[in-house]
Amino acid sequence: MQDVSIRLENKPGTLAKMGECLGRAGVSVEGGGAWVVGEDGAAHFLFQDGKAARAALEAAGFEVLEVRDVVVQRLKQEVPGQLGQLTRRMADAGINIEALYSDHDHQLVLVVDKLEEARAVSAIWANEI
Repeated sequence: MQDVSIRLENKPGTLAKMGECLGRAGVSVEGGGAWVVGEDGAAHFLFQDGKAARAALEAAGFEVLEVRDVVVQRLKQEVPGQLGQLTRRMADAGINIEALYSDHDHQLVLVVDKLEEARAVSAIWANEI
């Protein structure tokens, strides 16, 4: 799975245009989100094939900032405090979480600065819960 970071225009129809271009290209969004920061739109979306998503988006005139592999972790929703526990482990390992969101299967998606280290922390944490 790959996270695609996109700069979006902050105006009506931008997300519709984005979704339509991905649909025409046969690229499905697996999770993510979009928001406004100041005057600019920003988005992080999850794809099986980030390169295909990037190609479709750029062909439609969108500015793709980055395509990155991610850490995907299922939390036990019935157990309070899991987000804090996992993210504390990441912080203690010196890993910066640059974006965090959920996929369509209710899994936590983390975009991090140290991918392999974060995957190791995630695997250890998952075996302990």
